[in-house]
Amino acid sequence: MTSPTAYDRLNAWMSNSVTLKLISIGILLLLLLIPSSMVQGLITERAENRDAATAEISGQWGGPQLVLGPVLVLPYTARSTDDKGRVSETTQYLSLLPDTLATTGTLVPERRHRGIYEAVVYRAGLHVQGAFQAPPLADVGVAAGAVRWAEAFVTLGISDMKGIRNGLVLRWDGQARSFEPGVPSASVLPVGTAPSTTTQVTAVVNERGRLSRAPTADDGATGGPTANGLNTLVPVPDAAALVRRHTFAFDLDLNGSNGLLVAPLGRQTTLHLSAPWADPSFIGAFLPARHTVGPRQFTADWQVLHLNRSYPQHWRTDGERPNVDASTFGVRLLVPVNEYLKTMRAAKYALLPLTLTFLVFFFVEVLNRRRIHPFQYILVGLALVIFYVLLLALSEQMPFDAAYGLSAAVIVGLVAAYAAASFRQRRPAAATAGVLALVYGFLFVVLQLQDYALLVGSLGLVVVLGAVMFLSRNVDWYQPAAPPAAT
Repeated sequence: MTSPTAYDRLNAWMSNSVTLKLISIGILLLLLLIPSSMVQGLITERAENRDAATAEISGQWGGPQLVLGPVLVLPYTARSTDDKGRVSETTQYLSLLPDTLATTGTLVPERRHRGIYEAVVYRAGLHVQGAFQAPPLADVGVAAGAVRWAEAFVTLGISDMKGIRNGLVLRWDGQARSFEPGVPSASVLPVGTAPSTTTQVTAVVNERGRLSRAPTADDGATGGPTANGLNTLVPVPDAAALVRRHTFAFDLDLNGSNGLLVAPLGRQTTLHLSAPWADPSFIGAFLPARHTVGPRQFTADWQVLHLNRSYPQHWRTDGERPNVDASTFGVRLLVPVNEYLKTMRAAKYALLPLTLTFLVFFFVEVLNRRRIHPFQYILVGLALVIFYVLLLALSEQMPFDAAYGLSAAVIVGLVAAYAAASFRQRRPAAATAGVLALVYGFLFVVLQLQDYALLVGSLGLVVVLGAVMFLSRNVDWYQPAAPPAAT
């Protein structure tokens, strides 16, 4: 009988070494992270397609809305003399903010579809009222004789004017005045951005109040996100009439999407919003003073003082134009967890079912002495990765919970059938199916949670680690397994 050669001994050690088997399993897990990352890229691509469809719907319906105003504007003639003694005249504007501004509104959400994609939009019915109490012109540096009183007007800024659904009529001291589109100068309104970092107004108003070109970073005080506006002439005949209290009110029906913001332009600004929506996200600089959120609707009330913001109650267009972005507030209709976000979250846990399933195969191999080829590990791993592709495809066609259950059932059945054929025993195959079903069930619970997902996930990992420690307590890590025939 010939003694085994060094090659035979090395081959036997490689075939039966527990340590080498663990190392090879670790390498396979790392390799399977490559297709897992490709699946995450696919999820991102599908989410981008959904975002493009949503943006198309918003572009036709009405984008995120920011309501600025109303603002009382007085045109006046400014005279200047150059170094040669020549006198020139320019038209400037004095913008005056209201003393009180109260807005009451209801948002009615709607679901619109583009192909297989869905977007949440809303119809807003707003009632705005308040009063102007202007300071004396001497306090703002404008001569009464320079003001063109017949051209005094009230302007209102709306970030996406295609969303306006009614003919706006301003009731000024009880008299009806119809709003017209455009403003004589964009600088009569403050700078503001709609409630989305990627959605801003896409036009600049020129000196004639017409939409001209897309804004650029160099527009500064002469254009930008709040150039869209409405205006109507109001009767303010002289300086004495200006300092009197003038009441106003109007109703605004507005289409929008994503969210609604209001700028606190009054010395005292109040906002009351309600909607049949269970998941509002209160955004902006101020949280509601009072709010209630129920399973079917919410209500919220804000109250903001002029002392809570950094810009004054009046400005001239020859000075700095205020920016209201740091003070706007409102609500976003939040979809708390959509199918793409859930699928992406599930895909980020891909290592968990891979590791636990491979551990089941490993313990069956070590404890039952059933040799399993690395290629069999790869096939099982690919099946577990395909779970996320199947989940993504099904969740676009049916509710996520049903898609998750169906995908999990298909993959658990596939892996269990393959394990039964590989192990040629029912108990290890049943153990594999049970562990995989528990993993998918645990992952489903984690995906439903928002505030406690980390806590539950951490506790689950502790339980998993404890189970692995218990099952491996009798394994002799230095004793090579017997070399049974390959399955």
